Amino acid sequence: MVFTGAGVSADSGIATFRDSDGLWANYRIEDVCTPEALQRNRAGVIEFYNMRRREVMSKQPNAGHTAIAELEKYFDVKVITQNIDNLHERAGSSFVLHLHGEVMKLRSERNPEVIVPIDTPEQSLDQRGPDGELLRPHIVFFGESVPKFDEAARIAATADIMIVVGSSLAVYPAASLVRYARPETPVYLVDPHLPSGHGIRNLKEYIPMRSAEGTPQLVLKLIEEYGEK
Repeated sequence: MVFTGAGVSADSGIATFRDSDGLWANYRIEDVCTPEALQRNRAGVIEFYNMRRREVMSKQPNAGHTAIAELEKYFDVKVITQNIDNLHERAGSSFVLHLHGEVMKLRSERNPEVIVPIDTPEQSLDQRGPDGELLRPHIVFFGESVPKFDEAARIAATADIMIVVGSSLAVYPAASLVRYARPETPVYLVDPHLPSGHGIRNLKEYIPMRSAEGTPQLVLKLIEEYGEK
């Protein structure tokens, strides 16, 4: 299992949320990322995610993404990400579970199971789904449940190796996934900063590097140590 956070996409130039110059420095969560904001200012919320979509479509996967995809030549790999972009998929990863939604998809405001792709940057205000309802960004807003968390927890609890890359381990419930690792499962962490109170009980190795630099190094090491074609 590879668990990734904003640090992986940051190396492709995707703006992060929590850095001092990140997105939340320019936007209030309450204005762009809550169900109430969507009801109060639909145009503003949709434009915020149109901007995110334009950004994602202008960027390319980096060496961290491609290294994670390379693991599939040797391992059964499940990628669980906090990121809403599609850079893992574009790099070649075949199983990617997005905990917080996907910016390249829209969903019905009434039925969260009605999900449709969007291949252009712009969602129109009156765009409707196959059920006839208005569409919204397929994003887990603050205050909403994380529908794929149980599936992610099952994957974490059965992983033989866990890799954590580019996550501050500060956003819950996603950050608690590291606590689902079995006692015998080695956990590898790649991030410039060791998160305080990270909750990783069986941390085998900490690599204090950015994802694009540290992840390829770790992947080569794991292939040499464990990999079988």
